Amino acid sequence: MLFTACKKDHVDATNTKTLQSSINDMTSSLPTIKQIKFNEALYILKTFGVDADGDINELKALGQLINGKKVPEILALADEVAQKNGIEWASTAPPSLGEMNIFGDDQAKESDPNDVRASSLSIITRPTGDDGAGAPTALQIVPRLVDNAGNPVAFTGAGLEATLEVFSNGEKLATAKNLMQDNNFKGFNLKFSSIPAAKVIDNKIDITVSVKTTAKTFKMSKIGLDVNPSALKVPEAPKVDSTAVNQDPAVIDPNNPGATTPTTPTDPNATTTPTPTPAAPKQPTADPRTTVNSFLNNVSSQNLKAAYNSSNNPSWGSYESFSNPNSGFGAVKNVSVKNITTTGSNANGASVNATYDVTDKSGKTTSLKVTFGLKNVNGDWKISSYKINP
Repeated sequence: MLFTACKKDHVDATNTKTLQSSINDMTSSLPTIKQIKFNEALYILKTFGVDADGDINELKALGQLINGKKVPEILALADEVAQKNGIEWASTAPPSLGEMNIFGDDQAKESDPNDVRASSLSIITRPTGDDGAGAPTALQIVPRLVDNAGNPVAFTGAGLEATLEVFSNGEKLATAKNLMQDNNFKGFNLKFSSIPAAKVIDNKIDITVSVKTTAKTFKMSKIGLDVNPSALKVPEAPKVDSTAVNQDPAVIDPNNPGATTPTTPTDPNATTTPTPTPAAPKQPTADPRTTVNSFLNNVSSQNLKAAYNSSNNPSWGSYESFSNPNSGFGAVKNVSVKNITTTGSNANGASVNATYDVTDKSGKTTSLKVTFGLKNVNGDWKISSYKINP
């Protein structure tokens, strides 16, 4: 009785030992079928509910996710994760994933659906979707476990962890996981819109798929798969009103911009005098293309202070953010301008298109088509928005 009273009914994730001990306590208090579903729920959460690499890190992240939770809460959380990831699993359904053990006991059981005997892994890829111009918007990637003759291996009721990794020029761009329960597995639908355009070299990607059975992990790669560049992920341009000009709460004297005249008397007893009519804003005399060309030349030469001073773009934030060597214009080594044209202009705003190649400090070159929005600030054109076009 004393031993039973000490059993834990919630997860204790103080360390890996207490995590396993508390989960064992919780499992032993359940009926047999419920034990299997509880272990399946833990596997779903460890595989799909946390973002970590390697079994040890996944266990630590799982512990943080479920610390203090009881069995019903863990089952409900696993239902949410399965639904979010499109996995055909439910805590109320019959056992479906074989013998699950999140603590790494991969020894084959007498009847272990995950102990699939196969020779190798094959991958089928096919473009899917249509961007309206006849080009695909995604890539369907279907792995198959095959025998020595290359024929698909028949199995059912398994819960094999399938992982997709996407690369370009050796850099990992994306990772996805799913469960292969039989050899009718639909695979992965890789949407091009999930891949950052700036990191794809020559419009090609490489993929690696791995499938983990009880006895072995099978891997297969395909190199140089074509993608539709117009469907790749491009950062959204900030919505900035190119005609907006910041107005101070005072009349600006264009002949003496440092001085301001109050719009209302400061002395409430003073005689009210007519408010001077605000002077019309200065008209820019320079071509807006000159500002864009100067901006690109300053970025190319890493004269970033001058480049920043030619802008009035809230989305670029502070100069420190603008010039950041990892995420800002400080990462640029060279800019080669091909073409600059003005597509629209009035007294308050202008739009300029520029085509140019950017080489970063790692040597990668990216071709860009950018629309610059400019606004009139006291007679000078200032860059107010920046949009990368497909």
